[in-house]
Amino acid sequence: MGLRSEFSTTVVPAGERFALWTELAGQSHVRNWLRTECPDDFRARLRVLDLGEVRVSTLTYPHVEIARTPKLIRQDDPEVYQVNVLLRGAAKVAHGGRERAVRPGELVLVDSSRPFTGRFSGELSSMTVVQLPRTRLPLPFDAVQRVAAVPIAADRGLGGVFGRWLADLDVRAEECTREDAPALAAVTVDLLAAVLGRRLAGQDRMTPESRRQALRVEVCDYINRYLADPSLSPATVAAAHRISVRHLHQIFDSRGTTVAAWIRARRLERCRRDLADPGLRRRPVHAIGARWGFVEPSHFSRAFRAAYGISPRDYREAALDR
Repeated sequence: MGLRSEFSTTVVPAGERFALWTELAGQSHVRNWLRTECPDDFRARLRVLDLGEVRVSTLTYPHVEIARTPKLIRQDDPEVYQVNVLLRGAAKVAHGGRERAVRPGELVLVDSSRPFTGRFSGELSSMTVVQLPRTRLPLPFDAVQRVAAVPIAADRGLGGVFGRWLADLDVRAEECTREDAPALAAVTVDLLAAVLGRRLAGQDRMTPESRRQALRVEVCDYINRYLADPSLSPATVAAAHRISVRHLHQIFDSRGTTVAAWIRARRLERCRRDLADPGLRRRPVHAIGARWGFVEPSHFSRAFRAAYGISPRDYREAALDR
């Protein structure tokens, strides 16, 4: 059984869709009062990635207003944080005495134990929601309250790493199994803690493991973005993150691999994917290797055979025949 479930309101008649959405939202997140300008035909989709205590959901919907009232809190409070990353549309959130506008590419945190309201407008809005127990976030409660309802960039800097991590989780969910869930949840929480800690200018409040995990994810994201650069190396990666090469190696020791080996493995995986792409069948094998940082064709061929037990050319022929 996979980690992700998908739902759509279009499985019921138009007049019943908003009621279904209200039920789905209450089951997958905390209970809120919902209102919409489209009650007669509320077309919405929900994808839920279940990582145990941590849940990552992607929602697409028309105009909706939500309110978590003191009465609802008294009736049911799971004591969780919700981090909403707005992907499309516009939003206004009021929580903890603050009222803020949220733009696409920004995230905002709310606490289920405190009343909040939100208005999401636009012809079609989309956002990713990370829900986790308050006890899972390695930051003091009072510190987190200082950033509640404060928009934080999720499209650049460390916030951008977090945003890309969530997007990659959504794209690659089908490749993951239940055994992967604890590790995926841990990375998600630690990276979120790093984003909030950076905003608070209080990284000293984070646990050493949280800082290490956040830096590891940031480094891996950097490597993935610069795989095509032949000059990418442990030295250049360390310099980009203002750490020593020794510190960089220590980060990867816990993965049971080296930085150079991880870079090579990611490059080979990109090459393998391109070799199996019918749209790239006319591109020479050595050009595909060069595209992902293997300047010497012979080096590329040896590394590919060592990783997959077959030459790049033979792999392409077999993949395209299939």
